[in-house]
Amino acid sequence: MISGVRVFWFGMAQLVGWGITYYLIGVFGEAMSAEPGSSMAIVHGGFSVALLVMGLASGPVGRLIDRAGGRPVLVAGAVLTALGCAGLALAREVVGQYAAWACLGLAMRLSLYDAAFAALARLAGPAARRPMAQITLLGGLASTVFWPIGHLLVETLGWRGAAWAYAAFALATIPMHLALPAGHWQPPAATPASPGDAAPARRDDPLAAFLFAAIATLASFLNSGMSAHMITVMTGLGMAVSAAIWVSSLRGIGQSLARLAEVISGGRFDPFDLNLAATAMLPLCFLAGLFSGQMLAAAILFNFLYGAGNGILTITRGTLPLVLFDPRHYGAIAGRLLAPSFFFAAVAPLAYALVIERFGAGMAMYLSLALGFAILAASLVLRLRFGQNRRER
Repeated sequence: MISGVRVFWFGMAQLVGWGITYYLIGVFGEAMSAEPGSSMAIVHGGFSVALLVMGLASGPVGRLIDRAGGRPVLVAGAVLTALGCAGLALAREVVGQYAAWACLGLAMRLSLYDAAFAALARLAGPAARRPMAQITLLGGLASTVFWPIGHLLVETLGWRGAAWAYAAFALATIPMHLALPAGHWQPPAATPASPGDAAPARRDDPLAAFLFAAIATLASFLNSGMSAHMITVMTGLGMAVSAAIWVSSLRGIGQSLARLAEVISGGRFDPFDLNLAATAMLPLCFLAGLFSGQMLAAAILFNFLYGAGNGILTITRGTLPLVLFDPRHYGAIAGRLLAPSFFFAAVAPLAYALVIERFGAGMAMYLSLALGFAILAASLVLRLRFGQNRRER
């Protein structure tokens, strides 16, 4: 078992890592695009490059963690994060910026949740579920902590100076990653298995792999698109901008409370049931979202339920492979199956922008509703087909 202190420092590394990479563009983007020869399209294009690199690197990184362990991979990710931030600070041309974004994309795949989940699975096997939930609880605070910090640094040092500060933050996470113990989980000798640690009835089943990949991919597309356009969609439906901004903050509250509930539960909820409950919130939230322009209560329900569902889906993205596949090959299997999710996340903001521009905000909400039903359907089939088999063992 991994000690609570080690999990805390590992979670802190996730908080810092997410704050200085994935959420960097949210606070640096406007200042970066204001420079001569730049634009918001160029800046967001660089972020899309980073997500594409994450997808290309997903499988190899997963296999590397299985072979070498999580600690060296995560440390390498921290070093590459520092280099990527420094590259942004130094770049004066688009080519240089995009090279730095590519470096950050590889760094994110080496150091953020999916790599952390694989590292924990390699160490603890099926018992990794609880620390996975715990580190997401800390990592979920990344934007809350680093958007204000980043804004202050940009105001004080300019965005290039702030990027250098972010590089220093990245290097400061190295001791946090080194707190992760070495070792490799091995299955116990053949004994009657407990329900919590039982292997699934069909390991590496193609249907299980397809359903898990479909859930992760569609959820990533939905999350990326809504993260970029949630406020735009609500205002397009008739909500005032000021109201849309403060109501959207409820998404983070719902996300944190849902993750806290999972941590407090101590992993008592079955992963299949938990995943199904999370995905059931998605159609409900988008049905409420259709009325967010007319009713404040609907907008509040939309944001809170979406945050809660998405927060739990982050956890089940890490825990479902523990019960669907062989934990000894967690990194390779999850890395291969999650690769499409990064590609779809990269194109989602553009896809949503085109839908909003051509068909309006209402159609973007209907698109999200359809995606929510598709994710729920895949989760239901996964639960009925594999959850029952697991309990019967």
